[in-house]
Amino acid sequence: MQNQKRVVIDQISPQLNNGEFFIKRIVNEIVTINAHVLVDGHDVIAASVLYKHEKERTWKEARMHETGNDEWQASFIVEKQGFYTYKVEGWVDYALNWQHGAERKIADNQHIVSELLEGVDYLKAFLKKATKTEKEYLQNCIANFQDASKYKEAIEAARSEELHNIFVKYPEKILANSSHELQVYVDRKKAQFSTWYEFFPRSASETEGQHGTFKDCERLLPKVSDMGFDTLYFPPIHPIGEVNRKGKNNTTEAKEGDVGSAWGIGSQYGGHKDTHPQLGSIEDFKSLIAKAKEYNIEIAMDYALQAAPDHPWVKEHPNWFKWRPDGTVQYAENPPKKYQDILPIYWESEDYKNLWNECLSTLFHWIECGVEVFRVDNPHTKPYYFWNWAISEVKKKHPNVIFLAEAFTRPKVMQQLAKQGYSQSYTYFTWRDNKKELIEYMNELTQTEQKEYMRPNFWPNTPDINPFHLQGANEAKYIQRYALAATLSSNIGIYGPVFEQMIDDAIPGKEEYYMSEKFQLCHYDWNKQNKLTTLIGRINAIRHEHEALQQTNNIKFCDIENDNLLGFYKWNQDRTSEVLIIISLDQYYAQQGNLQLPLHDLGIQQGQKVTVNDLITGNSYNWYSEWNFVELHPALPFHIFKINK
Repeated sequence: MQNQKRVVIDQISPQLNNGEFFIKRIVNEIVTINAHVLVDGHDVIAASVLYKHEKERTWKEARMHETGNDEWQASFIVEKQGFYTYKVEGWVDYALNWQHGAERKIADNQHIVSELLEGVDYLKAFLKKATKTEKEYLQNCIANFQDASKYKEAIEAARSEELHNIFVKYPEKILANSSHELQVYVDRKKAQFSTWYEFFPRSASETEGQHGTFKDCERLLPKVSDMGFDTLYFPPIHPIGEVNRKGKNNTTEAKEGDVGSAWGIGSQYGGHKDTHPQLGSIEDFKSLIAKAKEYNIEIAMDYALQAAPDHPWVKEHPNWFKWRPDGTVQYAENPPKKYQDILPIYWESEDYKNLWNECLSTLFHWIECGVEVFRVDNPHTKPYYFWNWAISEVKKKHPNVIFLAEAFTRPKVMQQLAKQGYSQSYTYFTWRDNKKELIEYMNELTQTEQKEYMRPNFWPNTPDINPFHLQGANEAKYIQRYALAATLSSNIGIYGPVFEQMIDDAIPGKEEYYMSEKFQLCHYDWNKQNKLTTLIGRINAIRHEHEALQQTNNIKFCDIENDNLLGFYKWNQDRTSEVLIIISLDQYYAQQGNLQLPLHDLGIQQGQKVTVNDLITGNSYNWYSEWNFVELHPALPFHIFKINK
C-alpha cells in the first residue's frame, strides 16, 4: 500500500490485546502513555497523545517527550467516569527541523542567509495562529531575516527559545501519522479503594436459634462502621430451595429446621428478584440500604447465576437447563465438591437470548433498589462474553456499579474475567504467607501488564476458605494477616465475625470451616470487643486518612536482613502521601533486622534526616542513615510509618 507518511508509531503502551480490551483507571488518575516513534533519516519529529471522553467531540492533546532510544512519553488525567479514547500522533516537524539545522550551522560559524530566507515561510505560517504579542515578535523576526544589516539579530532570533516555544505551541502537522484508537475505562474511586465486611444476615439475630432479618442487620451497622468498613457484603438473600436442601455441615439430608445453603437459590417463594421471606421484604431491604448510607456504607449483593431444583426458572424456562435422558438435571460439581442442591444453567441453550436478558434484568432490578456493588459467585463457570455484554450494558446506564469477581481459579482465567470488565478480583493472597511468595505475587500484580486491568481484592478468609495458616492460629497471626491485606492492597475484605473473633474450627485436613455457616444459622456475641477489632478499626481509619494506602500499584519492597520481616514503601501519585510498612511474619517470636530506606525514591540524600511517625502507637523516630534497625514483637507485629522529610 502506498503511503507518503514517514513517521512510524509502534509499541504503544499500555494497551491490552492490541486494543481489544480497555485499560482501567479511576477519576482523577494519571494515564501515562509510552510509544516508539521514529522516522527515516535525521529529521526532527514530534509526537502527541490525543485523548477525549466519550461525551466529548474535540480531542485534547498532550505533547510527548523523548525519553531516549526513540521512545516517547506523555501523560493525561482522566477527570470523568466512563470511556476515554486515546491515540498517538507523530509528524516530521519541519519548522523545528529548520531551527535545529540553523542552530547547528550557526554553531559551526556558517553564514546562513539562505536558510534565514527559508525560515520566513515557516514564520509566516504561524501568523494566523499567534497571539498579538507573538505576532509582533514573528513579524520582527521576518523583517530581520530579510534584512542583511540585521544578520546578528536574525541569527539570535533563529536559535531563540521564544521562537522554539512558538513552533512547539503551533505545530504544523504535515503528513502526520496516527495510531489506532485505544480505550481506558474510568471508574469511581471505590473500584480502587474499598474495605469489605461480609456476614450472613440470617445469623444477625440477637436470639440464639432465631433467623435474622434485615432489621437485625440495621442494628449491626454501627459496629461495621466503627471498625471502618465501607462495604457490607451479604451472601445471597433470596429464597432458598427446599428440594435437595443441604443440611448442617454440608450433609445431603436436611432435617427439619435446617436452613440450607444461601447459594441454593429459588423456591416456591420466588427466585433471583425476590428476598427470603424470613429476612424480610424488598422494602425492608431498601430500608437497610438507605440506613447503611447514613454510615457511609454501601450494601454489596451476591449475584449467583444458578438455581435450586425448585427455582421458578426450572418450570418456566426448562430450556435454560440441560436435561438428561432420565428427565433429571445433573447437579453442579467442582470436584471434589458436589452441589446437589444447585442446578447449573445451560449457557448453550437455544433460548440463550432470553436467558441473558433475564440475567441482565435481575441486575437492573437490584440496581433500581439501590445496590451499586455486586460480588459475583463463580463467574468463571459462565461464558466470558456474557460477562462482557452484561457488564457493558449495566455500565452504559449505571457507571457507578462495581463488580467483584469471585474466581479462585487458574491465573489466566482470573485475568480474562478482569479484561472482560470486572472492576475487582479475588486473589491468591488468601494462601500467600511467606516473604518470598508475597513479594513475587505483589510484583506480578503491580509490575506487569496486570496492573493496567486487574484490581486485586485481598481477603484473609472467606466462608469457603479457612486457610491452614489460620487454623488454630494465635491472635498475632490474625493481626499480621489483616495488616498485610490492608496495606498491600487498597481493596480488602474479611468474612466476619468469624475472622475478628478468631473462630477457626476446621474439617480435619481441609481448608473448610467445621459446621460451616454456609449451611446453618450461627449465633454470635456481636458486642464482643478484643484487640483485633480495635486494631482493625485503627488500620481502616489509617487507610482512609492516607492516600498512599488507597492504591495498590505504587509499591516498592525494601531490603531487610531477615526473611521474617517484610518492608515496603507506598506513595500516592503526586507523592504528597508516603508511608513505610514493616510487618513481622513470625507470630511467636520477636524479630529484628536492618531495613534499607529507598533514598532515591524518597528524593533524599544520605545523612539527611527522615522522620517516621508510627500511626498506630504515635511514636516518632528520626533516621539519618540509609540502613535502620527495626524490631517487632508478636504483641504488635507491624509498623505503619508516615514518612516526613
